[in-house]
Amino acid sequence: MSATEEDNDWPVRQITDLDSLRALAHPLRMRLLELLAAHGPATATELAGRVDESPANCSWHLRKLADGGFITETGEGTGRRREWKFVPRGSSFGNTDDPELNAAGDAAGTMLIERELAEYREWTTQRSRFGPEWSDAAFSTQSMQWLTLEELETLNADITRLLLRNINRFTDPSLRPPDAKLIRLMAWGAPSIDLNDTPDNDKTTEDTP
Repeated sequence: MSATEEDNDWPVRQITDLDSLRALAHPLRMRLLELLAAHGPATATELAGRVDESPANCSWHLRKLADGGFITETGEGTGRRREWKFVPRGSSFGNTDDPELNAAGDAAGTMLIERELAEYREWTTQRSRFGPEWSDAAFSTQSMQWLTLEELETLNADITRLLLRNINRFTDPSLRPPDAKLIRLMAWGAPSIDLNDTPDNDKTTEDTP
């Protein structure tokens, strides 16, 4: 069966080993992974020209990504002329019983967020290149809500469905409209640390006479 825009089942792998997490938690590797996901298979030499690194350095980082299961060889070429491709699936990590694995997951998550913030800052300085229509369509939004645990879980599922709505356009370029651009999307929702610590919560119970 060919992929359609309604077939949005996106496999997600739960990462449970340190080596895979450490392979992901590196800015250059993330950049290489994004390039393969966005533009299809490429060699270390081709990617080196995009990221301003040496082919040897890119080849080493690509092997680390392959060891972590994030990319694989296409079977074309040899040595630095080997072609690599993105493995189309998402990754989930964190919240385990292993403190070391959780720490590695936190490091990877922080790196990913910092990369997204850097990309957004770059957009704000380059937005005039895309014209007023794209600039008006782009958005950032912020909100705070009082939610129960169940409501937060539901919101998480709803947003995830929206973010994955057109995910098959990664694996099947024929689904991409001619005027489509690659858009970075990110969302998170977590309890506020400081605002949930109200003065009332800090009060100690007075001794009864």
